[in-house]
Amino acid sequence: MNALVASEIWGELKRYINIVDRGEAAEQLVSIMVDNDVDVEDIKDAFKSDGDIKRALTSYLDNDRDYSDDEEESEVDDYDDDDY
Repeated sequence: MNALVASEIWGELKRYINIVDRGEAAEQLVSIMVDNDVDVEDIKDAFKSDGDIKRALTSYLDNDRDYSDDEEESEVDDYDDDDY
């Protein structure tokens, strides 16, 4: 998926999405693009003038960072000193 094409599609379709629903729609679009290996920098460049996508991307990256932090914490091995 090309971020520029997605940006053009988003620009045309977002006017048909209720304003209260645009944030959620933007989050879905960002999620789809990232899941399809669109580079985050390409998304930033293609959507640099779109506040909805910028907020959704920031939220996605923050959530992803939080998730990876939680994952790292769960990977810490618990050692029982009595076994040595």
